Amino acid sequence: MNLGTGLTESNRKDVAAELSRLLADSYTLYLKSHNYHWNVTGPMFQALHLMFETHYNELALAVDEVAERIRALGHPAPATYAQFARLSSITEDESVPAAMDMVADLVGGHETVIGTARAALAAAESANDAASADLATRRIDVHEKTAWMLRSLLE
Repeated sequence: MNLGTGLTESNRKDVAAELSRLLADSYTLYLKSHNYHWNVTGPMFQALHLMFETHYNELALAVDEVAERIRALGHPAPATYAQFARLSSITEDESVPAAMDMVADLVGGHETVIGTARAALAAAESANDAASADLATRRIDVHEKTAWMLRSLLE
């Protein structure tokens, strides 16, 4: 279907596929952040509990924005646990790690999302899709900053 956006169907499909992976990674990281928010313990409980809440709230808004961009490209957004599990590069954590292990795991999760967002950026740039490129760039910025802040807790 021609959407009149100036992007070919092939380009829209390629960008939507990369954004779907970004959505899945972001949603899985959202769930992990929420899990850690609920289950963190120890001397840094209050600080980490609040920090993880800030992170999952930001991710909740982000997944909506990514899903809506996929829809604007004319493709369905993945929206089930099964789809997210298939598409995500981030694994769920079924244990309750120690607080600093949670922090380290979240650093890795944010770094994974950075890589996924960079792949989405490359696809968007190749398609001359400025809106998707802007979205991917903003996600890279957020995740780089968040990873840096979390990493700082580990030093």
